[in-house]
Amino acid sequence: MPTSRSVVIGVDSSTQSTKAAAVDADTGELLALGRAPHTVTGTSGARESDPEEWWTALVTAVRAAVRDAGVPPGSVTGIAVAGQQHGLVTLGADGRPLRPALLWNDTRSAPQAAALATRLGGPEAWPARTGSLPVASMTAAKWQWLREHEPRHAAAAAGVRLPHDHLTERLAGVAVTDPGDASGTCWYRTADGAYDPDVLDLIGLDPALLPAVAPGGATRVGTLTAAAAEALGLPRTVVVAAGTGDNMAAAVGLGLGGGGLLDHPVVSLGTSGTVFAATRARPADPELAGFAATDGTRLPLGCTLNCTQAVDRFATLLGLDREDVVPGGGAVVLPYLDGERTPDLPHASGLVTGLRHDTDPRAVLGAAYEGAAFTVLRALDRVLAACGLDPAAPDVRDRPLRLIGGGARGRAWTDTVRRLSGRPLLLPAAEELVALGAAALAAGAATGTDPVALATAWGTGSGEALPPVSRDDETWDRVAGVLSAATPALLDGPARS
Repeated sequence: MPTSRSVVIGVDSSTQSTKAAAVDADTGELLALGRAPHTVTGTSGARESDPEEWWTALVTAVRAAVRDAGVPPGSVTGIAVAGQQHGLVTLGADGRPLRPALLWNDTRSAPQAAALATRLGGPEAWPARTGSLPVASMTAAKWQWLREHEPRHAAAAAGVRLPHDHLTERLAGVAVTDPGDASGTCWYRTADGAYDPDVLDLIGLDPALLPAVAPGGATRVGTLTAAAAEALGLPRTVVVAAGTGDNMAAAVGLGLGGGGLLDHPVVSLGTSGTVFAATRARPADPELAGFAATDGTRLPLGCTLNCTQAVDRFATLLGLDREDVVPGGGAVVLPYLDGERTPDLPHASGLVTGLRHDTDPRAVLGAAYEGAAFTVLRALDRVLAACGLDPAAPDVRDRPLRLIGGGARGRAWTDTVRRLSGRPLLLPAAEELVALGAAALAAGAATGTDPVALATAWGTGSGEALPPVSRDDETWDRVAGVLSAATPALLDGPARS
């Protein structure tokens, strides 16, 4: 293999694992993928992970990717991290975590989020200020929870980071974030790209504890430190990019952004279900996260906490294979097993209704798919509206949904989304879009190339096209009616502190 080949590493540090993609920087060919798991702990709304385990997993995954790619370490020219959004990492004076990180799906901070939402002009003012209304997922609410429940840890913090920030700092020794991931904190102003002093004052967070904000995820922030180079088995000359959040990296991997497609919707089916589109519009919808993209455009996003993992839990309870499913018929399932984010129902639990003696267990599982898909697609309509588009307009409905994530590889998920949306689907052939997007950021940092244009040239967003089928309005209306009737009870669920 020629030693002149330039290789970049894209790291996807997600909730449950790290994946490191070794990618040919010229062609976008995925040469190898290294993996290592994470541990998530917690019950009753708590979800935590040890950031030291993230670093260990990153080292393991990167070493495996370089080894399996069969390339010399000297051919690696750049690395970037895309991380799970919103997590709160608190660092001590030694730069190491003071406690496990509070993850995005930790809902204990729901009371703090609700209290914050009433301040600084109330729920309508927050989206205009920071892009998003404070909900339990947002980092500002998690910091407030820490101040109230663990004041010693908050007082001892010498640094406050997001997951990807922390890993980038371990790589390059520089405290830096990017506009995309920063926009998921609720302490960053998406209008002018700066931290909001009023929010920081409200939550008692010293701005000196926060990383600098790089202009974009492909910004070169340095090269590997001696310690990182030794741990990874790579030369110190490897360029480190600022990196970004996982959703922003997926958008890059799909070629969405200033240098590529705009206003083309994406549905990601993973542990959570997310919907987003790149746009130049600046949305201000309280039900959405008005994120910045990593390239200067916007990335309005709806996120549901309960997607593939929740449906798989129903399959386990029913003793069925996840593909052993039929449409729900009269059964309706709202699979809100971990509360919910869009809609904002942090205390909700799962709901099953419409059962009869002759209900097929496979139909109950089918109803779980339908409930999860309905929630995701309902959020999609709001994302399209936030982009200034009419979700019902024929030219908008004809745009294919880009279906990504683990669920996009399953027939039951694909069939359910297709049936409930009535839209054409595009199933990108690339399976690791977050890691590939991070690799494009790494290549951009190493060469100065626009990462969205680079990913477009790589063709990572292309794949199988499925034509639309008739929309299942009967199921849609049935689920919508149950959600509407049940929402008051879901809102009044048991409070968590």
